[in-house]
Amino acid sequence: MYKDTSTAEIDIALEKAVKAYHQYKTYTLKQRADFMRAIALEIAELGDELIDTAMAETNLPQARLQGERARTIFQLNSYADAAELGNWLEASIDTALLERTPPKPDVRKILIPLGPVVVFGASNFPFAYSTAGGDTACALAAGCPVIVKAHPAHPKTSTLMADAILKAAKKTNMPDGIFTHIYGAGFESGVYLVKHESVKAVGFTGSFSGGKALFDLANQRKTPIPVFAEMGSVNPVFLLPEKLATETETLAKQMAGSITLGMGQFCTNPGLMVAIDDKNLDKFIVHLKREIEGITPARMLHKGIATNFNEKLEKALSQRGVQLIGQTDDSQAVDKVLISVATTSGKTFLANPVLHQEVFGPYSLIIQCADEKEMLAVAKAMEGQLTATLMATSKDIKNHQQLLDEVQEICGRFILNNVPTGVEVVLAMHHGGPYPASTDARFTSVGADGIKRFARPMSYQNWDDEFLPNELKNGNPLGIWRTVNNELTKSPLDEKNI
Repeated sequence: MYKDTSTAEIDIALEKAVKAYHQYKTYTLKQRADFMRAIALEIAELGDELIDTAMAETNLPQARLQGERARTIFQLNSYADAAELGNWLEASIDTALLERTPPKPDVRKILIPLGPVVVFGASNFPFAYSTAGGDTACALAAGCPVIVKAHPAHPKTSTLMADAILKAAKKTNMPDGIFTHIYGAGFESGVYLVKHESVKAVGFTGSFSGGKALFDLANQRKTPIPVFAEMGSVNPVFLLPEKLATETETLAKQMAGSITLGMGQFCTNPGLMVAIDDKNLDKFIVHLKREIEGITPARMLHKGIATNFNEKLEKALSQRGVQLIGQTDDSQAVDKVLISVATTSGKTFLANPVLHQEVFGPYSLIIQCADEKEMLAVAKAMEGQLTATLMATSKDIKNHQQLLDEVQEICGRFILNNVPTGVEVVLAMHHGGPYPASTDARFTSVGADGIKRFARPMSYQNWDDEFLPNELKNGNPLGIWRTVNNELTKSPLDEKNI
């Protein structure tokens, strides 16, 4: 039904995007924000058609999709508010000191947009991380045109969202080329986009192999560009001794719910649990087994994800020293997908890199460590993660300071006594982490700080006030927060501090 976009069509789209960029970057912050708010309204206007279409393409239930749509609309509106507020611009002014020897010039700095951005739609979040998702919203807020490559798993859903964006663009008088929607069942169009010299940045949410391939392509270009890829992780949960002893059954219920939420199809799914091998861990395993076996499985997003899960699960469970402790009954399995929990020793985990790899879906591995020293070694052996969780009492925290220090080195979000599934769209959120969780641990793909991914710093030295961007003019016509001579203020500059 959906014909792959040709390279000739991509060339035309990017030519328009470049022209749109030169217009759009001159638009006010309010104009950008109004465009994003208009997109949110158009998505809401799609009503049941959007939900029904996504249900048919993804197997996701109505309630989950309604919640995700609400989140997507909230993202667009909240990032619009943040764009207009202007804090993300990091405007700073250091006024001249002409009497100094040598004289100090007037220097002012803000973030400016990079240019056309390519966004790859994600399979597991057809709204919030796809066509009109967080990457698109952040790029538009930064002043960048967007080219979205629809995920082949839900092209109809993506098309509905794209049409909503284009309607909003027309209603708010955005330049032609501000948004483009393309299709491609294979890798060819994605490769062509990333290598195209008109593209200035890439946003991606998906597998490690996909994100790494795009990252490598972008760095092999004549002019390398940033790829902001969120590539998933195993999100380890450390179950410390006193907490495990006092809340064994509660923890088992919490973890079972987190492992199976959305059939485990979240990048923050807890794929590893780490604890010291003792009688309390034995009790935890008994409770967890009961909880897991009592959960009714659902369909995964599509056959490709289900097949990939089954292949990786089989590989993980076939490793020497790995023991299956709980699994869905075959009679309840949907598409042959079995919710599974296994266990292994700390020694086995440390010796086998296969066990460190993500199994995307409803699966988790318990690592039974011989003692605190081995638990610390397991933490040190882990790669970069989006999240890491500590289930601990105050006494546990005080007694495991070295473990806390090591775990902070490997994650972007450190959680205490809460499950990692669920990512709040707030400024304080960091959804990213050290490689291979993401390609750049300094940036987040959730929260208004994500806007900064698609902008770069620009300093203006010795410019007359009339020629400066409004964000940096003496009178502060936009009324934004600025750092003036190392003091945060909204006040205009007067004769005393110019």
